[in-house]
Amino acid sequence: MLSIHTDEHFMRQALQLAERAAEEGEVPIGAVVVSQFRIIGKGYNQTERLQDPTAHAEMLAITAACEHLRSKYLRDCTLYVTIEPCPMCAGALRWAQLERVVYGAGEEKFGSVHVRPSLFHPKTMVEGGLMEHDCAAIMQEFFRSRRP
Repeated sequence: MLSIHTDEHFMRQALQLAERAAEEGEVPIGAVVVSQFRIIGKGYNQTERLQDPTAHAEMLAITAACEHLRSKYLRDCTLYVTIEPCPMCAGALRWAQLERVVYGAGEEKFGSVHVRPSLFHPKTMVEGGLMEHDCAAIMQEFFRSRRP
């Protein structure tokens, strides 16, 4: 049985959100912010639904977590996200000062770790590759289904 206090558990929660995004025709990325083993913020891509290019999973999860804590800082929190954050999201994560960012699959074209790792806060631990196959598979299937 999977403990609710593992990185895999929280990444599975992010994957469920990514699946929801795919069902709604959004790029399937999901994210959760965790504090003291509790999800305090979650989000999935909603750029099409909201007609907002900043409505990335990470941005929505950060906003929800900050509202929950009534703080602009998420210093003792971990973000779990299915795909490596883009530079815009990395910048927001920097300002929120998260303790950890854990992502599933890398993003070679737009991923901030590949493009410019210094965008993250210097104290933020960034870890990639958690459940990488599952996280990449949902993206691959999404784009495969949209190409002729």
